[in-house]
Amino acid sequence: MNADLPAALGGRPALGRDSHRLWPILGDEDRRGVLAVLERGILSGSYAPAARAFEARFAEFVGARFALLTHCGTSALELALAAAGVREGDEVIVPAYSFVATPLSVVLQGATPVFVDVDEASGHLDLAAVEAAVTPRTRAVMPVHIHGAAADMDAILALAGRLRIAVVEDAAQAHGARVTGRPVGALGAAGAFSLQSSKNLSAGEGGVFVTNDHEAAERANRVRNFGQDLRLDEAAGFDASRPLDGNRSLDSGMLGSMFRGNELMAAVASAQLARLPTLTERAQANAARLTSRLRELPGVEPPAAPAGRTSVHHKYRVHLHPEKAGLACSPRQLRDAMLAALRAEGLEAVLWQTEPLPAQAIFRERTLRALTSQPNGTNLAENYQPERYPRTTRLLDGSLLLFSQSCPLIAQDAALVDRYAEAFARVWHHREAVVSAHRGS
Repeated sequence: MNADLPAALGGRPALGRDSHRLWPILGDEDRRGVLAVLERGILSGSYAPAARAFEARFAEFVGARFALLTHCGTSALELALAAAGVREGDEVIVPAYSFVATPLSVVLQGATPVFVDVDEASGHLDLAAVEAAVTPRTRAVMPVHIHGAAADMDAILALAGRLRIAVVEDAAQAHGARVTGRPVGALGAAGAFSLQSSKNLSAGEGGVFVTNDHEAAERANRVRNFGQDLRLDEAAGFDASRPLDGNRSLDSGMLGSMFRGNELMAAVASAQLARLPTLTERAQANAARLTSRLRELPGVEPPAAPAGRTSVHHKYRVHLHPEKAGLACSPRQLRDAMLAALRAEGLEAVLWQTEPLPAQAIFRERTLRALTSQPNGTNLAENYQPERYPRTTRLLDGSLLLFSQSCPLIAQDAALVDRYAEAFARVWHHREAVVSAHRGS
């Protein structure tokens, strides 16, 4: 067996299956927090103590005046849209590259998602495309801080102000990412984060709505509680000995649902939040370590954050350029060959998304009322054609993710990152043979 060859060509794998650390990492603080909730005996409620404590800490962490715990990131996005005034019949501009929760939150609010293409290198909204997509029905734009990398919020806010539309941030993957020193999430009208298991801040499931606007927070809190006429200041009268009882009857005056989080979720999230700054610094240092090695390889483009913007590296996307690498193959052929070869080395390598969001069946078939064309609005028959998003398609065809949902970068140490760099370089050195072998398999 030739030790210099990658495993895909007969060499020895670089890593065993047990080399990675699984995420999330749970410790004694998580367990103590959960036990404290169980001993208190309060598991839920509009003003439950663990949730309120977490909300206060998280608001401080992201520089927001208000934070509300929700049962998932998608419901947090729904609250953010509702708080920004998005109503049935409105349009919200979203990127063609994101997770499907981004446009679905718009649909669930009764509004219509309008897709625009993204910058091929970063995956962030193309601002010229945003401006071109505005119609009389446009109420908001939803930038996504994709992979934990901060979008250009200064430019987005300036454009939205000129166009007189709201900015709702999808920060589901970006806990602690910054733009010119300011944490993302509450820079626009409202924003949302996810606490799902794979996220850098994990509670199993959950989400957080954030805003700096008092009226928006009041509206979101009502939507979070069946549209009832709750007020945030009623928390001061909460009776911990009667956690499920209120002081008055409640009237539902607007459409809402039960979107609250629970106390066990809040306890885990609080413990994870206490460790997040340290873990984020490690992830950023390891990403820089890996990037410095991969950028030396011809045709390999690791992620890079523009000046003044940071990434928390929820995902680590590597772009592969066949021509720059001296290969006569398509980007997708190179991507697929490298994916298989890296996996053979024992690396966690995934695709995550493979098509622009408009390619998903719900948008192609447009069976919901919010997805049918309306007067003075966007022509959805055209907007929902995947071929209208060539940069998103090129991004997906020509790149892959190192690390995975179960074993993300934030969970790993510097020694493993170095082994990733070495294994990637060995595979890349034999890239022509790797592509040929993959074609013949």
